[in-house]
Amino acid sequence: MQYYSTITQMYTYLWNKYRPAILNLMIASDDGPQEYKFWDHEFKNVNPKEKGGYAFTLRVFQGKAINDIKTSAVAKDLLVILQQSKKAAELSEDSIYEFVLDKQFMFHIKKGKAPEMTPAKV
Repeated sequence: MQYYSTITQMYTYLWNKYRPAILNLMIASDDGPQEYKFWDHEFKNVNPKEKGGYAFTLRVFQGKAINDIKTSAVAKDLLVILQQSKKAAELSEDSIYEFVLDKQFMFHIKKGKAPEMTPAKV
């Protein structure tokens, strides 16, 4: 498996700290969207000069981002932590997971159906 890497991976410590809670929310998302409120100071302590803001949307399928997260170090580091988790890999194998951190530091997790795979033309 290839890992999506950032230069410093400054947020991986924070995401790893919350990994068990995130995995529980992924499992619970079978019953509907889940939310978790983060403390803004945790992100601001990691990188107080973050210019692009901390908010992001990350969509994961089969352990890979399926949307563009190039400009978000926060999202890229979350993806690294998810890729290192066997459970997250299992969960994202057959479903799309959408992770959203909004401007109020509310973290949303929603499970969606896997994209329809169209057979290759022969």
